[in-house]
Amino acid sequence: MEKFEYEAVLTEDADDGGYVVTFDAFPEAITQGDTVEQALREAADALEEAVAGRIERGEDIPAAPARVSRNRHAVTLPAIMAAKAALYLTVREAGITSKVALAKALHCDEKEARRLLNPHHPTKIGRIEDALAIFGMELVISLKKAA
Repeated sequence: MEKFEYEAVLTEDADDGGYVVTFDAFPEAITQGDTVEQALREAADALEEAVAGRIERGEDIPAAPARVSRNRHAVTLPAIMAAKAALYLTVREAGITSKVALAKALHCDEKEARRLLNPHHPTKIGRIEDALAIFGMELVISLKKAA
């Protein structure tokens, strides 16, 4: 089961105050906030954009750790982006490399296939579920208490 909750490192910024947030799994995702709470909200946005960028560039999305280490903070990818990332990883695992082949597998036109994998297109979650089902996958949503 793929999980989309990553470890964030918060470092106090001695010069400017506040906190700098980084992710070992996504070196391109760096942000900051004046408080821990604000830094973690910004971290979710930075993580989302890092994953979106990797999808757009056709790059790997690292697996999330089984559990978050001590002195680290869990940052969860927003639900719709997690669903798109799950579809992206499923399509890659199936060896599908073109939008034409994806459209054929999903029984849709190429335009819809492109939109399904476009991280910035507002795809309905039900359509992503339908696409995952074609590959024998099920989208599972879980709930946890916010930090």
